[in-house]
Amino acid sequence: MSQEYAVIIKPRKIRLCIEPDCKANAQGKTDKCVAHGGGTRCIEPDCKVSAIGKTNKCKRHGGGPRCIEPDCKASAQGKTDKCIAHGGGVRCIEPDCKASAMGKTDKCVAHGGGARCIEPDCKASAIGKTNKCVAHGGGARCIEPDCKASAQGKTNKCIAHGGGIRCIEPDCKASAIGKTNKCRKHGGGPRCIEPDCKSSAQGKTNKCIAHGGGSRCIEPDCKASARGKTDKCRKHGGGARCIEPGCQSSAIGKTNKCIAHGGGARCPNCIDWIDSRSGSSTYDGYCATCFKRIFPDDPRSKVIYTHTKEIMVRNIINENFDGFLHDKPLYTGNCDCTHRRRIDHRKLIGNTILAIETDEFGHIGYDKKDEEIRYNDVYMIHSGKWVFIRFNPDENVSKTDIKEKLKKLIETIHKCIFRIQNEENVELVEIHKLYC
Repeated sequence: MSQEYAVIIKPRKIRLCIEPDCKANAQGKTDKCVAHGGGTRCIEPDCKVSAIGKTNKCKRHGGGPRCIEPDCKASAQGKTDKCIAHGGGVRCIEPDCKASAMGKTDKCVAHGGGARCIEPDCKASAIGKTNKCVAHGGGARCIEPDCKASAQGKTNKCIAHGGGIRCIEPDCKASAIGKTNKCRKHGGGPRCIEPDCKSSAQGKTNKCIAHGGGSRCIEPDCKASARGKTDKCRKHGGGARCIEPGCQSSAIGKTNKCIAHGGGARCPNCIDWIDSRSGSSTYDGYCATCFKRIFPDDPRSKVIYTHTKEIMVRNIINENFDGFLHDKPLYTGNCDCTHRRRIDHRKLIGNTILAIETDEFGHIGYDKKDEEIRYNDVYMIHSGKWVFIRFNPDENVSKTDIKEKLKKLIETIHKCIFRIQNEENVELVEIHKLYC
């Protein structure tokens, strides 16, 4: 007689994490899951992460199985014996993709794996433990007050405030680009693929701006580069604009004004002058005029044309007086245009403009009729009083030494200013000629 046996399998008692709405298993002798602090914790001071496997440390501090590659101290991923960098863990299923699959998905970040940003129509990857991408505020943020930019790498600051990897060139504080250790200026990041071009490739393209890389202006038939976050070039209104009222010119560099209103890098020699000029990289940051005067023997100075004597007068005026404008167009309040006439040096004192004209070569080639029209033109712009000083620095009329001429000019300017301040100039237009 055969005997029958019944095998009774007792259901395993499953303990769930006590945190509300959490369906994960409680770990070990604790009543919480790993994510909520259950199980054995890493013994490193101030570390709250779960210890891995039979070790007493988390992955970051050396717990769990390590990568078998020589000299690699990273953690082995999943059921493999290598870290992510050496090919361990689950890989992306896209053809020819060797990147690691993210989270519980079978694709890498680039191919849509891992958690995605929750913002509508955003396909970017959510960063860290947040549910948004970097552009929408996800991931660690810069700790600087009022800064909303993303913290870079393992630092707690954004690129602008010094976060992330910096360029290794001496005294360079710019951010290293991509996987390189240098900034764009020093050759970091992807370069333009055009032969012999050393410029940086722009955006997601493989060419520099000059060779058609980066975003282009959307205006029909325009091949120029779109500026900043706009979709147009500077000529068509793209990029930052000058903040001066009624000015539609482009703001230059990191300033908020155009060159005419003082924006852009200024020449270090005349930066404190009221009529300072923009510096040029061609002349090592100086304006062409100052460069020629400071470095007269430089080969570049020999090809710079300047009104040498007019500049000499400008310099002596700036050394002795404040507030003179040099070779600037006159503006009128009746329209948004500038006047075609210019004054070599001018200063508004009360309702009178004191104007100094440097008559190089005695203005021999100038039409006298045009000179009369010129006075009428400038009077239409400023209908107050005018005091002109016509100064000839050449020796074609007088044999007086230039130093004596300049001394006489300064004395005359002082006298005119005194007369204007005391309202002794009664005529609408006064003309004082020196050596003319």
